[in-house]
Amino acid sequence: MEKRVEMDHLEMRIQELETTIHGERRNKGGQIVKCTESLSRIQEALANTANKRERVKILHKKIEDLLKYLDPQFTDYITVPDAMKLEFILAEEDFLLSQAALLEQVSGLQPLLDSNYIRDVPEHATKLQRLSQLHIKQQDQTDAQSLEVKRLFEEYNKMMFLLSKQFTQWDETLRKLEESKGIRHVE
Repeated sequence: MEKRVEMDHLEMRIQELETTIHGERRNKGGQIVKCTESLSRIQEALANTANKRERVKILHKKIEDLLKYLDPQFTDYITVPDAMKLEFILAEEDFLLSQAALLEQVSGLQPLLDSNYIRDVPEHATKLQRLSQLHIKQQDQTDAQSLEVKRLFEEYNKMMFLLSKQFTQWDETLRKLEESKGIRHVE
């Protein structure tokens, strides 16, 4: 049903187009002239004319040649001598050889590209993503642990400094007491 409505709508649009192009012209039978019918008659007439004339047939065969001659690259092909083309190729010899070596290397590695390892990459991608997330989490934990260890070392160093200072003060006090009592240190 829906297709029928679309077809009716399309026919109505074609009718409006034909009326716009031809107006209200009618053919000899009194029917409204249709574009598609006119175009098909013109196509038939041209095909019949082309088939009857030998010269037209020859021209149709030469169309490919004409298109080739009209191509802008054809003028380059004609105007550039073979010696110049050879110079272009020789100038790019190193590049071409390096590209050939790379191509041979790729073709030598083709069995690796066709291996199960490469074909299973999408399957392993999810595993790799999970491992990456785990790695990032562990890296964050390591950073936090490093900060904690650094804080503990700083506390340890402060404690050692204070203990060292305290021992130095006690040593000084003890030395003064020993001097006042007349005890001498043996060094």
